[in-house]
Amino acid sequence: MKDDILDHPPVHALLAHALLADGTTVCIRPARPEDLPGVRRLYEEMSPENLRLRFFAVSPSSAAAAAVRACGPHRPGYRALVAERHGRLLGLAEYDTGGSGTEAEISVAVADGLHHRGVGTLLLEHLVSAARAEDVTAFTADALNENRAVLKVFADLGLRTTRRFDGPEVQCTIALDASDTYLSAVEDRGRAADLASLVPLLKPHTVAVVGAGRRPGSVGRAILHHIRTGGFTRRLFAVNPAADSLLAVPCYPSVSALPVPPDLAVIAVPAEAVPAVAEECGRSGTRALLVVTAGLDADQSRQLLAACRAHDMRMVGPNCLGLSTTEPGVDLDATFAAGHPRAGTAGLAVQSGGVGIALLDGLSRLGIGVSSFVSLGDKYDVSGNDLLQWWESDGRTDLALLHLESFGNPRAFSRTARRVTRRMPVLTVDAGRTDAGRRAAASHTAAAATPTMTRQALFTQAGITAAHSIGELLETAALLHTQPLPDGPRVVIVTNAGGAGVLAADACAEAGLTVPEPTPALAADLRTVLPPGAAPGNPADAGATVTEQQLGVCLDRVTHSDETDAVLVTLVPTAVAAATGDDLVRAVTGAVGRGSKPVVLVRLEQAVPVELLPAPDGTSVPSYAEPRAAARALAHAARRAAWLARPEGTVPALPDVETERARRLVDAYLDTHPDGGWLEPRECADLLACYGIPQSPWAWADTEDAAVLAAQRLRGPDGRVVLKGHWPGLLHKSARRAVLLDLQNDAQVRAAYRDLETRFAGLLTGVVVQPLADRGIELLAGVVQDDVFGPLVLFGAGGTATEVLADHAARLAPLTDHDVHDLITSPRCAPLLLGGAGRPPVDLAALEQVVLRLSRMASDLPQLAEADFNPLLAAPGGVSVLDARVHLLPRRPRDPYLRRLR
Repeated sequence: MKDDILDHPPVHALLAHALLADGTTVCIRPARPEDLPGVRRLYEEMSPENLRLRFFAVSPSSAAAAAVRACGPHRPGYRALVAERHGRLLGLAEYDTGGSGTEAEISVAVADGLHHRGVGTLLLEHLVSAARAEDVTAFTADALNENRAVLKVFADLGLRTTRRFDGPEVQCTIALDASDTYLSAVEDRGRAADLASLVPLLKPHTVAVVGAGRRPGSVGRAILHHIRTGGFTRRLFAVNPAADSLLAVPCYPSVSALPVPPDLAVIAVPAEAVPAVAEECGRSGTRALLVVTAGLDADQSRQLLAACRAHDMRMVGPNCLGLSTTEPGVDLDATFAAGHPRAGTAGLAVQSGGVGIALLDGLSRLGIGVSSFVSLGDKYDVSGNDLLQWWESDGRTDLALLHLESFGNPRAFSRTARRVTRRMPVLTVDAGRTDAGRRAAASHTAAAATPTMTRQALFTQAGITAAHSIGELLETAALLHTQPLPDGPRVVIVTNAGGAGVLAADACAEAGLTVPEPTPALAADLRTVLPPGAAPGNPADAGATVTEQQLGVCLDRVTHSDETDAVLVTLVPTAVAAATGDDLVRAVTGAVGRGSKPVVLVRLEQAVPVELLPAPDGTSVPSYAEPRAAARALAHAARRAAWLARPEGTVPALPDVETERARRLVDAYLDTHPDGGWLEPRECADLLACYGIPQSPWAWADTEDAAVLAAQRLRGPDGRVVLKGHWPGLLHKSARRAVLLDLQNDAQVRAAYRDLETRFAGLLTGVVVQPLADRGIELLAGVVQDDVFGPLVLFGAGGTATEVLADHAARLAPLTDHDVHDLITSPRCAPLLLGGAGRPPVDLAALEQVVLRLSRMASDLPQLAEADFNPLLAAPGGVSVLDARVHLLPRRPRDPYLRRLR
């Protein structure tokens, strides 16, 4: 599907479809003049009691006036939103600032018979989002004391609410703070609604396959066969006008002819017929669609999605392999894979059907199996975020595997993943890491090309384990499914062949693990249990003559040692063990469960990349065919353990931030530059000052004499200054040789100015004069506003070689205290910041403050398309920006956490 169908916001940012508490879909939109009859009907159909609670009296005239106000022409400071379903208005919410600008009075009305379904709460959430965009900071509402229902709605929003009682009335003041408490409350409501909407999809009582053909090679017939033979015992129908029965399944000419509306309709008809079939399904009462058909054009796509939204249907696909759930009593396999998936505890969601088949086969072969599998395809509706929430709540899933080539709402996905990852491992294949891979992803699923650094930042911050291949994903899943997490990166290697041990040690070091030498005490202990000639180091070479009993005792000592976080055993078959009947593998599986350390096995002769070997205690041991696979899996496990051990980060409060002034500066610039552009030096400095970002002293000069006067004011103790040429659009000053350094007197300043004026005649508008900076480390801090992911903060090596070195890390804003620490310590240049060899460390606290303030600036200002502090000079005495560039574009704010369907 084309990007403009799903991934871009609607023309009016407040037009959205969202889920009520029972999983049904409503449209939230601004009230229009043509809604007047509907709003009147909303009030006319209210009971006298509800009308009294709304208007403090049974007053038809008040209701009539309220309807006219809501549907009147647009006026500043007033907003009215309606919830609509099937052409009927279910509710109305409105706010009016009354000219105050920052405080607005609100009211909400819900149709009789529709209370307690979340209509009013959903309307208020959208009203909050709209008000924040207009800089409203608080809502006020008057209610009768006895109107407990509306008071509870206000109290349960998750916003800070105060009440003032006045006789029979109470005035509520609701602060519109963008707090984590509110986001969590919205998230909880969204999760409950989402789960309710997915029940017809993943727990259907009735399924119909539309397009099940009589030809054996048809996709629809293959899916029908899979459902019938996969154990589904609930009602199953086929839809084909040319048959009465297919594969012993009753067949009907159309969806509308079915004896009961299906919960789930599987659509496998040609692309041109899909919209009409979807519309028929919706009119018949179908609650969910699985569209396997590929090749829909933009118009067909819009019609398909419109049918889903109009008729309360959730949808998987189109262009997908299908879905499967192994829950007892459901056992639905609506796929056209070669075989049925094995029942198990892994949740699996993929965009590529081929990847899905490979992972289904791998999980079945390992014995892990799946709790549910969904091939998302082009992902018009149901997404990875939906599936994560389902697995979190289904009571069966303990491992989540994702293959996503695009993200519709990555910031909402990140919040969900951060929560789910603390309950179960979430693994993904990091697909599209190269330009070629991104092009392939875009052509394969019509996904937007996701920049590698942005996607990796998302995975890192959310605690998602990202593998580089299907094989690595399965290798890691095998370990996380069967073994405890290590307490740290220390690995003890035990082997019966020295060369195999060396390979394992190299693999661990390359994966970022440590292979420490054992203490003399541990080495002596191992020497007493291993055969003569063994080398009890690390690797511990037990020798070719080691017996099963000796190896078992050795592993028992190692797994109980405080020097060990994980144990990697690598074995090769020997004639000695065969002659004595010793089963060294059995010694390894027997060691599992004796301690709390993960144990993995490497067998170089193993025919498959990874398999699970049963252990006596009923668990399993992952066995790998080569050391690098085992080491990668252990490294992923160690990183997950470290992520879980660290408390959740918080976004620090920053003093001396003038957000409103910054917004006025941005608005003023865009008023005069409607297409956006790069800020001039003075405008740039003013914006940085709003966020307390330290800048090197500077002055603007547009004549030779002005440059000399500025240099005289700014000269430091050594008397040297710098001149930087400037003109609109100049981005890389050093590359254009527009920076002249080490100017020691007035004559040199004059000569430098004339040089710039001569070389850039017709371009130069002036120069920036700065004192020559003290010594320090040149860094880069920047931000790029991604249309899908939001602001991405970058940090790393700066100066003129920044692009050549490409030593940068990135995290998505807003940064928490943990995020900023990780960001600063991740680049290869990070050790330079800590000092050493007689050099003191730089002011790390000041450096973190600059990066946090940059993150705040990007989060506050969606118009900030790009900002670049290079160089950012870090020294023991502080941090300052020597050169800054800021690019603005006319963008509207978009609330990434607002509840709405894609």
